[in-house]
Amino acid sequence: MGKRRKERALGRLPGRVLLYALLVGYAGAVILPMGWLFYTSLKSNEEIFRSPWALPERPHWENFTYAWGRAHIGDYFANSLAITLVSVALILLVSAMAAYVLARFPFRGNRIIFYAFLAGLMVPMQLALVPLFFLVNSMRLLDTYTGVILVYIAYSLPFTIFVLAGFFRTLPHELAEAALIDGCTPSQAFWRVMLPIAKPGLVTAAIFNFLGIWNEYLFALVLISTESLRTLPLGLANLLMVTHYESNWGGLFAGLVIVMLPTLLAYALLQGQLTKGITAGALKG
Repeated sequence: MGKRRKERALGRLPGRVLLYALLVGYAGAVILPMGWLFYTSLKSNEEIFRSPWALPERPHWENFTYAWGRAHIGDYFANSLAITLVSVALILLVSAMAAYVLARFPFRGNRIIFYAFLAGLMVPMQLALVPLFFLVNSMRLLDTYTGVILVYIAYSLPFTIFVLAGFFRTLPHELAEAALIDGCTPSQAFWRVMLPIAKPGLVTAAIFNFLGIWNEYLFALVLISTESLRTLPLGLANLLMVTHYESNWGGLFAGLVIVMLPTLLAYALLQGQLTKGITAGALKG
């Protein structure tokens, strides 16, 4: 028996070595550019062009001061944070209620409504730009936080409902039935019982929406024109144009690091919940 196990293990060894080599290669392809970006943000312009791959001779933290203050990345950061947090919170609130009803309550037209939401996934944002511009303008919400947030919510609902509906289908019906027997109304059963245990699915949807809205450029470019309301992607694009004239490439790299850090931090803190949500949501369609 022991000999057979050894033979099987040896037979699987080349495949495992290849798998680990691919994983290490992928990790390197992801981590090394981020590391290069970080230490390049601490270089002077001369160092960036003279020795782009070398470590900085001394850290130039003033690059971050320039990006945060003079380039107004701090203001754009606050704008993006406010828009993203409000948008994600409202997306989860509306999507969770809609997904729960569509996943757990059979009624006439249920599938039609569900597939109508899914149809929204097939609409390219470039195709919706012009109608959205005129719609938001007619509502007098152009160049406002409210207008941008409403557009982000509308565009994110199809994907979020799809993810959460699949997750709610995996939850045991007995929990909701027990809550109803104990005297809860259907809405109380949702808020007090089903929604708390759907935390992994909510975290998964929150991370994907956070990343999408935090890095979104096109809608913000069309709907926002006032400089003080710009989001981080718009601010970075402006910083890139300014860099061509001021030649502060270290400041530009520092701005990129500032944009990147919140997404890395969110993923690092919530990666366990993200894995659970994706795994559970994949069990049922």
